[in-house]
Amino acid sequence: MTCGARALIHLDALKSNFNRIREAANGARILAVVKADAYGHGLATVATNLPDADAFAVARIDEAFQLHAAGVHQPIVLLEGVTDAEEMQDALQRSFQPVVHCEQQIELLEKASAGSTTVWLKIDTGMRRLGVEPGHATALIARLRACRSVLEIRLMTHLASADDPDDATTSRQLAAFRESLGGFEGEISVANSPAIFSPPDGITASLPPRCTWVRAGVCLYGISPFSDSCGSDLGLRPVMEFVTNLIAVKPIRAGDHVGYGATWEAPKDTMLGIFAAGYGDGYSRFIPSGTPVLVNGRRAQLAGRVSMDMAAVDLGPRASDEVGAPVTLWGAGLPVEEVAACAGTIPYQLVCGVTNRTRRLTVT
Repeated sequence: MTCGARALIHLDALKSNFNRIREAANGARILAVVKADAYGHGLATVATNLPDADAFAVARIDEAFQLHAAGVHQPIVLLEGVTDAEEMQDALQRSFQPVVHCEQQIELLEKASAGSTTVWLKIDTGMRRLGVEPGHATALIARLRACRSVLEIRLMTHLASADDPDDATTSRQLAAFRESLGGFEGEISVANSPAIFSPPDGITASLPPRCTWVRAGVCLYGISPFSDSCGSDLGLRPVMEFVTNLIAVKPIRAGDHVGYGATWEAPKDTMLGIFAAGYGDGYSRFIPSGTPVLVNGRRAQLAGRVSMDMAAVDLGPRASDEVGAPVTLWGAGLPVEEVAACAGTIPYQLVCGVTNRTRRLTVT
């Protein structure tokens, strides 16, 4: 019996999701976002199994180095750009494509002594994280065009509320971005995961006609970017299956308390299962009692607080499950979106939180 938590990474689901995104992208090229260890799915594993991706996006240059070492040949975009002259030189020499979001980064490009690459100028249209003001875009584009280290300029922005079709923020951002384009005729990127899957009469209809790139993030992993749906509603399949096994089964009586703080009380005589996964593996302590888990393929409920290495599940009074029985914490049949809703968080946090102690096993 194999004990301990495992993250099964289904490569067939990954490729199926990529094809579904390609279909929804209406001819735009796909920038596959693999930052944060590919949302917990394994950076090199995901990237090397997406040969048709047009480019990959990471947050930081150390992630780009990992892709480079894994033999990835597609362009690599640095979403946070670079922080100093050394990183800029490394990016230029390896043809990494930095996102430029402030004047200081333009100064680094102007001072660079060798190498050249494509750069992405990020326009802050309302997210208020990274990006230059729309009214400054024309002047900054001119400066970039004068840099001998810049081969091509592309523009991008990031939508803050695309996951809520009723939020007027998106229309304001799109209007600001269109205004910032001026006479720019190069390639641009606006659509993130929710914008890719917005209805034809929604965000996608309002995008500038030259949106030549989409940024596929959480949807690539089979997770819906919308709070009121699961990936399957969008034709996506979960790539990660977070599984473990029962390591103990015992009867308990009505009124017995389970776990730290005695927060869960058995409502009746029942069978209790203990499974080998806890917050040390990435199964969050904030996942509460009553959250569903699958035991031998059927639904049961978490009982008591999750501890570092294990947690308990109410198997039911007539349960016949034995030690070694398979337990699914999320995956096929139990969407991570549902588990995240129980925990009062977002699925991004759960999959990104799977720890290095958890073995990742690829499944073709």
